[in-house]
Formats: sequence, structure tokens, C-alpha cells
Amino acid sequence: MGTVKVLSGADRLERDARRFVEGKRIGLVTGPTGVTSDFRSTVDVCAGLRSTKLVALFACEHGIRGERQAGVLFEDETDPDLGIPVFSLYGKHRAPTGEMLSGLDAVVFDIQDLGVRFYTYLTTLLYTMQACAAHDKELIVLDRPNPLGGYNVEGGLLRDEYRSMVGGWNIPIRTGLTIGEYARLVNSQLERPCRLNVVTMDGWTRDMEYPDTGLPWIMPSPNIPTMDTVRVYPGNCLFEGTNVSEGRGTTRPFEIVGAPWIDGKALAERMNRLNLPGVRFHPVFFTPMFSKHQGEICGGVQAHVTDKREFRPVRAALHLLHVIMTMYPDRFEWLKPFKEGGKHFIDLLTGSDLVRTTLHEPGAPERIVARWDEELAEWMKVREAALLYT
Repeated sequence: MGTVKVLSGADRLERDARRFVEGKRIGLVTGPTGVTSDFRSTVDVCAGLRSTKLVALFACEHGIRGERQAGVLFEDETDPDLGIPVFSLYGKHRAPTGEMLSGLDAVVFDIQDLGVRFYTYLTTLLYTMQACAAHDKELIVLDRPNPLGGYNVEGGLLRDEYRSMVGGWNIPIRTGLTIGEYARLVNSQLERPCRLNVVTMDGWTRDMEYPDTGLPWIMPSPNIPTMDTVRVYPGNCLFEGTNVSEGRGTTRPFEIVGAPWIDGKALAERMNRLNLPGVRFHPVFFTPMFSKHQGEICGGVQAHVTDKREFRPVRAALHLLHVIMTMYPDRFEWLKPFKEGGKHFIDLLTGSDLVRTTLHEPGAPERIVARWDEELAEWMKVREAALLYT
């Protein structure tokens, strides 16, 4: 790690505690990424503030310490170090209840997200905002960098009827927003906004990727180990809605995709002929240790980002999906809805049924991107009022 150039909202909370939380009884929504620039947990920082009382913790997907895999539900528990309740927001409840919030003056939110709509921390923040509004509690969001920077935006807007835990608000797949800016945008559009206070960063600019900040990189979830993963995740996460492995159960989740019936060499050749900007595809074999095709040898490709500024992960993933379904029309499948009458997971990820119903057509990837870009042109004007950094 290089010299720290950016102070996160967590760093500023400790420095300016008197301004933000003095005399308040607080609850803290956090996870393993809730650390200061010198690696101290935000839990410990809040517990150590003399003029503030930390009385509850709230855990979202993956748990307070990142101990749970994706999709694993869990219930309330007691923190073994502090002896205070840890309320689960990824079990029976997805939002803080009135009982959980009773006795609190404010809720502090400190989680590193990816600037990607279907990463569930954004939806947890939305639900927390709505709960704070309903029960008249202040919400203090400790801002953190968008790991992919604050300029590039991709993907169509979420349609209302496709809202879920992997998409809670009408934003694109790749937002170009910090988590604090997202909170400001959503709060401005909520029918009943909450009392929101964003503790801004010092030193962050929109052209910064996470490594440029000098802040320590802590895995936001078990399958997002590195920045290489983050760069491809906004696109290759779409493979979660298919019968093709997105690389879970390997050391390179989301960077590699494949299935037992895919010829990786042929797929790489087809993809590289497209000359997509900022990426090359290399054939690989892999055997997932868990998740799809567990224990089976899969052929596939690894996406190597050669120019992070030119690379468009969502566009690249649409092309990769299109080529695979074209090469293997009898083997490729969209996963069926998890329950009868429910929506396909790919629809929840992409925000509509457009990809599922049209991507098989010749030329579909570029038509879909063009349609999405039209939506983004208007949305970019809307998001301007929420921006906190240049």
C-alpha cells in the first residue's frame, strides 16, 4: 500500500466526532470493510468514542466480519467482544425494525460498496434509509471511494417491477457514485426522506480508482478478493443468472467463466475477434470447489483487463453471453425463477427482461447498449445534484 491520499468518512468520524455523533446513542451498520486508513475497525472506533454510546450493531449480507458466503441467511446474535446485540439485516428482516431502532438517536452506516447496483449493500442502505425515515432516526453515512472511479456509468435503469435485494432503486448497473452520493440521490427521490448526514471523504476525486487512494483494500465479500475482480464484476456477475459458472469456487471468481461443455480456445478466439476495448480473453480450464459445476472440469475464458479506462465490463459481458449462447444454443440456459411466479434472476440483475428476451438475436449486444445509453444520458443529468466530488 502506498501513501494514503484519501481520508474516508470513517477517518473523519473519529477526527470530527464532536461534530457528528457527540452525545448520541448510535447503532452501526458495518462489515469487514469498516476500517480506518490505519486498519482500525469502525466498530472499535465507535465503541471508543467518549461522548458517544454504541448500543447496537447491524449486519448485512456476509456478516459483520465477512464470515458468511453469498446468500447465506442468518439471525440476530450478540457481539462477543462488546456484549451488544448484532441485528441481522440478511435473515428474517432486511431492514431495521422499530424495535431494533428503539433507544437510538442515529444509525451510522459504514460499508465499502463497489458502485454496482446489484451489490446488495446498496439495497441494505436503501432499506435502512426508509426505516430511519419511518422511525425518525438520523442516518449518518460514512463515505468511501467508488473503487471504479466516479466517471464511467453503464447499464440500463432498473424498472420498478424488477426491484429486489439485488436492485433496490432506479439506477444503472454501474453507477459512478460513491455510497454517500447514492444515499443523497435516493433520499432526494424518496417519498419520505430520512434525516441524512453524509460524512464526506478528504482528497477523493472522480478519476481515482481504489488503488489510487492509498487506503487499505479489505475484501468487501468473500468472492471479491482483488481490484482485478472488481473491474470485471459489473459485467460478469450477469453469469449468475445462467447455467455458466461465474468462477465461484475458484481463486479467480468473476474473472473466469465457463462450463463443462465450453471449448475455451474457440470461445477466446471468437471473443478476441470482436476487438472489444481494454480487454483480452484467454482460454482456461478450472474446477469449481463449490457452486455451479462443483468438482467438474470446466472450459472457459479469463478476462484480462488491458486498459482499465477503456474497458466497459457490462458491454463486454453482453458480448460474451451472446457468443456463448450462439455457440451452444442447446446447452446454454437462463436459470429459472427461484419460486413459481417469480422473475428470472437475470431480469433482476439487469433490471428488466430486455437481455433475456433479445440477447440471442444477431447484433443484440450493441442494440441493447445503445438503448441503455439513451436512458443514461437523461439519468446523468438527474445525478448531478447528488455529486459531492469533482
